[in-house]
Amino acid sequence: MAVKKPKIIVVGGGLGGLWATIRIAEAGYDVDIFSLFQVKRSHSACAQGGINACLDTKGQRDSIRQHIIDTIKGGAYLANQPPIKTMCEEAPGLIRTFDRMGVTWSRTAEGVMDLRLFGGVKNKRTCFSGATTGQQLLYVCDEQVRKYEEAGKVHKYEWWEFLSIVKDSNGACKGIVAIDLRTMETKAFRADAVVLATGGLGLVYGKSTNSTNSTGAAAARVYQQGAKFINGEFIQFHPTAMPGDDKNRLMSEAARGEGGRIWVPKNVEDTRPGKEIPEEERWYFLEEWYPAYGNTVPRDVASRAIWKVCRELNNGIGGKDLVYLDLSHRDEAFLRARLGGIMEIYEKFAGEDPTKVPMKIFPAVHYSMGGLWVDWEKDEASGGMKQPSARNHQTSIPGLFAAGECDGAYHGANRLGANSLLSASFSGRVAGESVAVYVKGLKEGADSLPGNIYSDEKQRQDSINQGLMNSQGDENPFLLHHDLGELMRNGVSIIRDNKTLDEALAGLQELKARFNKISLDDTANWSNQPLIYARQVYDMIVLGEVLAKSARMRDECRGSHWKPEFELKIPEGKFSGDPEFEEYRAKWKANNEQWLKTTVAEHTQSGPQISYEKIEISVLPPDEPRDYR
Repeated sequence: MAVKKPKIIVVGGGLGGLWATIRIAEAGYDVDIFSLFQVKRSHSACAQGGINACLDTKGQRDSIRQHIIDTIKGGAYLANQPPIKTMCEEAPGLIRTFDRMGVTWSRTAEGVMDLRLFGGVKNKRTCFSGATTGQQLLYVCDEQVRKYEEAGKVHKYEWWEFLSIVKDSNGACKGIVAIDLRTMETKAFRADAVVLATGGLGLVYGKSTNSTNSTGAAAARVYQQGAKFINGEFIQFHPTAMPGDDKNRLMSEAARGEGGRIWVPKNVEDTRPGKEIPEEERWYFLEEWYPAYGNTVPRDVASRAIWKVCRELNNGIGGKDLVYLDLSHRDEAFLRARLGGIMEIYEKFAGEDPTKVPMKIFPAVHYSMGGLWVDWEKDEASGGMKQPSARNHQTSIPGLFAAGECDGAYHGANRLGANSLLSASFSGRVAGESVAVYVKGLKEGADSLPGNIYSDEKQRQDSINQGLMNSQGDENPFLLHHDLGELMRNGVSIIRDNKTLDEALAGLQELKARFNKISLDDTANWSNQPLIYARQVYDMIVLGEVLAKSARMRDECRGSHWKPEFELKIPEGKFSGDPEFEEYRAKWKANNEQWLKTTVAEHTQSGPQISYEKIEISVLPPDEPRDYR
């Protein structure tokens, strides 16, 4: 007999979590949402530039097939292809759904939805709402969820932090333990299925473009409870971030798509302000090195180019880690209308008007292509993902699903710009539908399970908290996080080598040892932020190990993971058909035989255990190397 009234929990109030909630509520089930804060403050609101879908309103003969190709090749072929195929095919319908929900899209003078260019593509495919697209999408989803909340189908637990899942005797997820961030009360919650949609992990690197809540702690916690974590080595460094003492701020890729040009003074000793340097004395290195795509090469390519100019050629502005992102040649009214959000951010924090002077930028940690392993079911008839299926987006722990940036399904070795809002929305929707199928097949509900599995897990979490509160060491969690960020930014960066990665792994062991000597300066039982922060720091160290170990094990260059020692260089001036290029292609294919596989990390007491999984490449076999020249 099926469970009469399944209980379902969604952790995370961003686009992935809200879409999952909407679909589950539409299927007739009640949902409890847990969020660190009001769901409208989730990090999805920070996404600026847009969301990809093939609408071809510009008449450029864009196609869904081209969107699929761009996504697969952009990710260096390192993702299972049927889910990508389905995501791209459903993107136009998703945009129309958002339109019906009330998103205020930027439109042409004729009222048609406008499109802009993003990196790694040649057609305008990105729908947008000025430079605040994520916020607009999040707000309309929030409104939909409020409708179900008003109807009693959804209950929000805002200002609660997820601590762990509760597993039954078969290892299936049957609930969670969470902590009230105000009263510090821990509580176990029964559930027949749990969706984790907790976002990215940029704070593992200390400073990033992410919000301060993007610690990856929730993913790290279920990883330590047995969930597999894939492709940890693939961390995206966004090429155009505004460096800051507290954090790095994103200057959207839309800036390049709207005509932004990246350059440095030809003379590194040139001390004139950027605006005063004449055109002939500027070096537009992206346009020189990649004439086919110019400033809109994919993010991994642009970031490495900027790194090379600044770190290897010592040609950054004034010899520093800075290059110009220049929009000052564009009309101010155009920029205010299309990119007003980021114009205001730059003005506020740099004190300069980017419509008048070029911005100073450098790559910064932005996105994790890797994440929790999730399953999927292939539709043999279409070649895409079968829907609905209880397998889709279910992690390696039965009953635990993942969606959004915390899963690693769609972006391979490098994510295309504007595919993140797409994958977050799409995967949340799929996960919600999968949960609805999954709970229908359950024979035993969480309500019938013995209470001790919940009380035991709650007690385990209470013991961790009490241990930290009683610890009398001399280590400070804030300093530990600072040191973790320094270690990751220096040791697991844009350019990597095995010696440095070995040092990083050793350093992470030292951080773990130091964590055992931690001391909190607040031991109160009310809104104790140092306690919460300390727990997150430990989980970030654990994730740092996964990232560093995965990077150490992969001896090649692919997407955002780059070890020059193993680089296969495209012969200069040679293209497809030239003997030299065909010789390169043969070597590239041989390398794929060895390395075109998913990295899978599993937690052990001695650190991550790494294995590999074959990738499904039936949609676009890897015959053409990435080449953006």
